[in-house]
Amino acid sequence: MDGRDLVRSVKMVGSAGAAQGLRTVRAAWRRRRADAAGLPPRGAERARVPGPMQEVEPGPGGGVVRFSRSELRVLVAVNGAVFWGWDGAGPEPSYALAGRCPEPDPRAVLEPDKDGGWRVVAERATVAVSRHGAIEVRTPGGVVLRRELPPRWWEPVGGGAARWTQRSEVAADARFFGLGGRATGLRLGHGTYRLWNTAVGPAFSPVEDASSVTMPVQLVVADAGTHLVFHDSSWDGTVALREGEEGSGSGHDRPGRSVLRMEGGPLRCWVMVGTPARVLLAWASLTGAPALPPAWALGHHHLRSGLGDEQEVRRIVAGYQERDLPLDAVHLDVGHLDARQVFTVDEERFPKLPVLADELRRDGVRLVSVVGPVVPAAPGNAVYDSGTGEDVFVRDASGPVVRGVAWPGDVVFPDFTHARVREWWGRLYEEGLRQGFTGFWHDLDAPTSLAAFGEPTLPRSARHSLEGGGGDHREAHNVYALCMARAGYEGLRSLVPEERPFVLSRSGWAGMQRYGGTWSGDVAAGWPGLRASLALVMGLGLCGVPYAGPDVGEAGGSRSPELYLRWFQLAAYLPLFRTRGGARAGRGEPWALGAEVLEHTRTALVERRRLLPYFMTLAHLARRTGAPYVRPLWWSAPEERALRDCEDAFLLGDCLLVAPVLDPGADRRAVQLPRGRWYDVVTEQAYEGPAQVLVDAPLARIPVFARAGAVLPVRGEDGGTELEVWAPARGRTGGGLVVPDAGDGWAEPEIERYVSRWRARRVVVEREGEDGVSEPSRPVRVRGLEERSAQM
Repeated sequence: MDGRDLVRSVKMVGSAGAAQGLRTVRAAWRRRRADAAGLPPRGAERARVPGPMQEVEPGPGGGVVRFSRSELRVLVAVNGAVFWGWDGAGPEPSYALAGRCPEPDPRAVLEPDKDGGWRVVAERATVAVSRHGAIEVRTPGGVVLRRELPPRWWEPVGGGAARWTQRSEVAADARFFGLGGRATGLRLGHGTYRLWNTAVGPAFSPVEDASSVTMPVQLVVADAGTHLVFHDSSWDGTVALREGEEGSGSGHDRPGRSVLRMEGGPLRCWVMVGTPARVLLAWASLTGAPALPPAWALGHHHLRSGLGDEQEVRRIVAGYQERDLPLDAVHLDVGHLDARQVFTVDEERFPKLPVLADELRRDGVRLVSVVGPVVPAAPGNAVYDSGTGEDVFVRDASGPVVRGVAWPGDVVFPDFTHARVREWWGRLYEEGLRQGFTGFWHDLDAPTSLAAFGEPTLPRSARHSLEGGGGDHREAHNVYALCMARAGYEGLRSLVPEERPFVLSRSGWAGMQRYGGTWSGDVAAGWPGLRASLALVMGLGLCGVPYAGPDVGEAGGSRSPELYLRWFQLAAYLPLFRTRGGARAGRGEPWALGAEVLEHTRTALVERRRLLPYFMTLAHLARRTGAPYVRPLWWSAPEERALRDCEDAFLLGDCLLVAPVLDPGADRRAVQLPRGRWYDVVTEQAYEGPAQVLVDAPLARIPVFARAGAVLPVRGEDGGTELEVWAPARGRTGGGLVVPDAGDGWAEPEIERYVSRWRARRVVVEREGEDGVSEPSRPVRVRGLEERSAQM
């Protein structure tokens, strides 16, 4: 136990009671003792590099390159992704992959390259291997996008997992993005980023690197092209990044650098090259299509934190209804559960929860329950007894079941890395469904302790199945929440096969989008936290996790009416829109902050409800293409350097540009517009891009722009879907997609494609289909016809 453990434990003793504090101290001592026995010191290590190239063995889609001290396997898949693995590592098994590895591309073959190296030429990229093990990723035109220097391993002389380091270089103008959800900013500047999921608390901000969703995924954007690189190892590690610097002439550029250090696991890598849209499509085809949320999940959610009862839930829902504020779901925190059981409701505070859930559902409001990765370690607890009988709990290196400390007290942890355990856990959701819950959100699934935030409850020496391969928590920690999400998602699909599961996770890893979405965790409530929440959502989208959002009214710091409102206005345009109230969050309902805030939040909620058909279309497109709902401004023009450096605005699909207010006291703000004509959606004033414009941002709204020619599906006054069309510039055309949705179920609706254009003196909209062009069957409203241009 180190000083940090002691300080946190002492603080907890003073704040939550001596008994719980002593349990936490004992648990920390047990973890240290288990690790000392189960993970002996590394001792002396032997460094190794690949050495000189010796022979090459071509094969389907690539081949094997052998060096004196290692071998490199190279494979080009049919989806255009390129794989390589050192020391004979193959792409399987992997928690990131959706099923089996894609088939090799028979057109790709190993062939000699310059200076004695070899290369594999694919449709979208060329991978060249030097005589000493350096790897270059080149565009079809021969421009180098990334250069991986020969790796280096440190192997314990007495045996054990080898540490390794991979140094890489990118173009001087390149910008780094990704690595999961990072509060430090969308663009990852100079710094070191840890790859270890941490449920930090009580809140984190842009000055802290800790993140509950980390993944070794970099999206690198440069003038020459965009590429995504994924180093497939779930072990603890760090990435040190440094952006390059362009000199005054040829040969004077300093390249950007990435140094990846991992504590173990295979050194294997996937690379995808192309436009951002093409890269994310290839990534989704590799790691799995994002789960399609039910329609209600794209509406407004409200989280009730802390203790409460049925009357409190009724009060919250009635408060929204009486004030004519749209509400689609209420999330209940651990306060509604029986601390002695799992999935079991406290019947003293919620004696008739199924009745309440049925009443709310008739009013269009769903109930969502929190679920933690813990089982109270109490004989007589049905779930604990069942799990003990089926041997589902994590054990330490010496054999006994590991015990930790969480809000119920002493707990044990299911080993979600075993298929049999996931099936067992998935069946437990039946109790939640019986109580009337429609969805579930997983909290503290890193796993961490509620008593000492950020510290792993499971010792690193704890043993896991890892799908039969065996290993310890150093390898399983980052994928633990991913496997829990899989257990919940597959369990709900089995229990309610006609409905789309709603599973929201706090933590996760590459591929987590297959099972649902995530929220930002405890982002600090100050203005830096507001900026951080936007960076988290955009960063996750670029890593293939499109359904994400922060909590509005978060824990920590002061909660001014202005800050709450600006956060609310931003969240209304993010995929997951969840507000937070209750005892722990300080009553964060909109009406608690005054009449002005209430009126402006109503405006934001009504606009979110109006845009629901557009959000549903974006959800379907994300599932089919991997494209995030929320996109950086450079999404369609990565060559535009001014857009690459813009982090305070975003595209919502192809049609809208949202510019939230992220600073206190601002009533105007500068907005960087991409190329083309853009309309202010309130004033209908037209702006021509590319340009930076200064626009009004009153407390009542944040600036939102529509692309000229856009065709958006919106909700009409009668509840049906209408087409909102923004007039294209004269001489140009526009368009948009609509994916109708039944609200739930697994039907694959047909994509409706619309084109807008000027015909004589009016704007017309036509639907394009296999049978030709036809008139739209939906009502059409054209906006932006007055063509009032701004003076810039």
